[in-house]
Amino acid sequence: MGQLVLRGVGKTFHGQSVVQDIDLTIEEGEFVVIVGPSGSGKSTLLRMIAGLEDISTGEMFLDGQLINDTLPQGRSIGMVFQSYALYPHMTVAENMAYGLTLAKRPKPEIARRVSEAASILQLTPLLERKPAMLSGGQRQRVAIGRALVKEPALFLFDEPLSNLDAALRVDMRVQIARLHQKLRSTMIYVTHDQVEAMTLADRIVMMSSGSVAQVGTPLALYHHPATLEVATFIGSPRMNILPVRIEENSEQGITISLPGDVPLVVAADGRYAVAGEQAWLGVRPEHLSSEDAVGPQLAATLMLSENLGHETLLYYQVEGVEEPLIQRIAGESQRKVGVAVQLGISSRYVQLFSASGKAFPRL
Repeated sequence: MGQLVLRGVGKTFHGQSVVQDIDLTIEEGEFVVIVGPSGSGKSTLLRMIAGLEDISTGEMFLDGQLINDTLPQGRSIGMVFQSYALYPHMTVAENMAYGLTLAKRPKPEIARRVSEAASILQLTPLLERKPAMLSGGQRQRVAIGRALVKEPALFLFDEPLSNLDAALRVDMRVQIARLHQKLRSTMIYVTHDQVEAMTLADRIVMMSSGSVAQVGTPLALYHHPATLEVATFIGSPRMNILPVRIEENSEQGITISLPGDVPLVVAADGRYAVAGEQAWLGVRPEHLSSEDAVGPQLAATLMLSENLGHETLLYYQVEGVEEPLIQRIAGESQRKVGVAVQLGISSRYVQLFSASGKAFPRL
């Protein structure tokens, strides 16, 4: 079990709408990640699902039951917060069992659930320790275990890895992914880290200004962003955005002028394209070419080279483009800063956006 359905769900604070008209169905066993910039409403939406915030408009169903007015403890939900919120005077086992103890569950049942959760999370050797004796990653696993012992229909994670260092975040990301594979429970995970979203999610819900900007698989949002905001938020490094001008529309697509009046035909539906209007062209760093450049080419100057070992990020200045263009190449590079190059752009891998930031559909 664990299907969640939201119909027109919204939230208003003091007359100000912060979440509006959310229509979303999360199927049983799905891992859905909600992402978005600060203030986009993602954490507020999660708290509404948990019952920690009232719903101003709309309806919310968990496994077919309306839960708008159901208290948090009455919902079959386990929540993991950004803060571990562990009781320092209790052992790991006591922290994990606390909710069940308050619910007056039988002691044998509590012991069984704690033992099973500890085994899944590799906490068995730590059950008698206090939180002060644990690392950050171990404390977060205890917090997950506290939710796990409830055997909920739905797990909610509110930026659970943001307090950990980079190495621990990677480790815990793997732990959470393996937990989902093992349990096949429904999980909703809120984060501002798009790397977590790309690696964990079955589907991503991208929020913007309290509304859903796009819903889809990680690769769908990566390769086919619906808006300019989605394009620049999903992907690391970010998608390169160039100002362009629409020249004409034909059966082959939309002809645009790149900076320097370089022409490019984009295979996009141009029924709403207007010649002479400004637009935006997005291209991922791995889809720029410099050595043996193919396609229309831009004159550029190499500003910076970041050798990361497994890959190199090259930053170029192009006249008429405010932000540097980033190219990703495999392995190491010995290219010298200051050299002039020709950057090639293939129309196969680009996304064209209108002046307002809405993507033109691909042909």
